[in-house]
Amino acid sequence: MDKIAQALSEVGPRLRRLRTQREITLAALSEATGISKSTLSRLESGQRKPSLELLFPIAQAYQVPLDELVGTPEVGDPRIRLTPHRAHGRIVVPLTRQPGGIAAWKILVPADQTEPDPRVHEGYEWLYVLSGRLRLVLADHDLVLSAGQVAEFDTRLPHWFGSAGSGAVEILSLFGPQGERMHVRAQPRTEN
Repeated sequence: MDKIAQALSEVGPRLRRLRTQREITLAALSEATGISKSTLSRLESGQRKPSLELLFPIAQAYQVPLDELVGTPEVGDPRIRLTPHRAHGRIVVPLTRQPGGIAAWKILVPADQTEPDPRVHEGYEWLYVLSGRLRLVLADHDLVLSAGQVAEFDTRLPHWFGSAGSGAVEILSLFGPQGERMHVRAQPRTEN
């Protein structure tokens, strides 16, 4: 609440500074906004709390965004700092942070991981090959996927994935608890 009170206390001085920079009188601003001179004066001195009903016409008169009058705080850095780690000789970068539900990972599989070691566990996995050639052993299937190809499977089936032996492989993995399958929604391509 202190940040809100601080932001509100800075609105009046900001309004006065904007008005004086533009060399506009209270009378001229009153005429442009329909707000009385005394109300505008009280707003600038902090004796009157700013409201949307008062700030909208002022922003319109000055032709500035409402944010400029209110001084909204800057939005924090939207970038997520990803922290890679090693797991089973692979570089794994978690792309999601929330516990439970579907988890996303970017995985770099080294070129020397070519020997299958199938495992089983609860869950459902979706793999997208970003670069390289991925070898996927899934139950009785032994597949090679190239960049742009996708596989999805129930992880209760014996499975393993690694390099197809022609270099490192970079993949995107989405893993969900048992019963949570991936849902892809796309618009059908329209013919011109």
